[in-house]
Amino acid sequence: MNLPQHGSNPQYVYQEMGIEKPDQIMDLSANINPLGPPKHLEQNWMSFFQKINDYPDPYSLSLKTMISEKNEINMDSVLIGNGGAELISLVGRLLLEKNVLITEPGFSEYEKACQANDCRIYYHYLKEPHWELHIHEIKEKLEAIDAVFLCNPTNPTGVFYSYDTIVQLLEECKKANALLIVDEAFYDFVEEYTPIAALINDYKNLVILRSMTKMFAIPGLRLGYMMAHPSVVEEISVYQSHWNVNALAMTAGELCLQDESFVHRTVQYIKKERTRLFAFFDKESFVYSPSKVNFYLLKETKKDYMGELFAYLLKKGIVPRHTCNFPGIEGKWLRFAIKSIEENNQLMEALKEWKQQLP
Repeated sequence: MNLPQHGSNPQYVYQEMGIEKPDQIMDLSANINPLGPPKHLEQNWMSFFQKINDYPDPYSLSLKTMISEKNEINMDSVLIGNGGAELISLVGRLLLEKNVLITEPGFSEYEKACQANDCRIYYHYLKEPHWELHIHEIKEKLEAIDAVFLCNPTNPTGVFYSYDTIVQLLEECKKANALLIVDEAFYDFVEEYTPIAALINDYKNLVILRSMTKMFAIPGLRLGYMMAHPSVVEEISVYQSHWNVNALAMTAGELCLQDESFVHRTVQYIKKERTRLFAFFDKESFVYSPSKVNFYLLKETKKDYMGELFAYLLKKGIVPRHTCNFPGIEGKWLRFAIKSIEENNQLMEALKEWKQQLP
């Protein structure tokens, strides 16, 4: 079976599973902010129209300036990308034929980008159900490694590693002369997040990747950015296409970064719904990952593979994210995004019904 490699586009999931797609579906496979884009983005959208008759700024200076000031780093340490996926591909080019260590489970694009650039790939598997990051275990694997990929918070588990943990790992990578590539696509959903961006002023081996499409619910616009030492940014930017980010995306990004109240409101909503969902899972004896963000892994205690539940939910019009392509957990869990109160209620009702029919 060749299930889609990412969430969203549920029609392909139904097609591959051989299940007729219901008229009404609830897509919980894409971990996008359930509150939708910031309201002022919609309110100002028509003013963007005048920007389409001219070429966008190829250097994204206005957006770069805003990001650099917000993160207290030099503007030369920022690179704007066409979503996180483009930035990961560019990092892959930088690592051509090098030795790379990927922490798993993690975003599948790391491996894909490294394979495309003939990297020698090694893996460090985090152990369920807590997926703790033990620095001494990674340290033992760093000999001859040129770069380490770490997703923080991790996708698909939602587990978050502290500032101190990142600094410890960064130090070990520095001793081994290895880059540490930290994907922070969901960092802004973490209530207790401590910024690590300023560390690039002291560590030339730190690369931070961020996506703006998750928090601000603008995946159709494709926008993300990288923060790293200017020498790393300069080397990577050589591989980037001219005008890689369109003017609408850049303008939207600037508006989104100004809306701190939207981020705060989102974090509080997600926290409240996550607490409610997890209380239900405890009551119904489901196991879940200790997520700190807007998605989580879930499984039934007596089942080793979640294919049965996956098919059951699809037939009811509820689309989870399969985990068949996440090394280390291949299909043993399902990933769910936290959505609206009504959608979360529907999920809990369906899970309870499925549980009741088990032998």
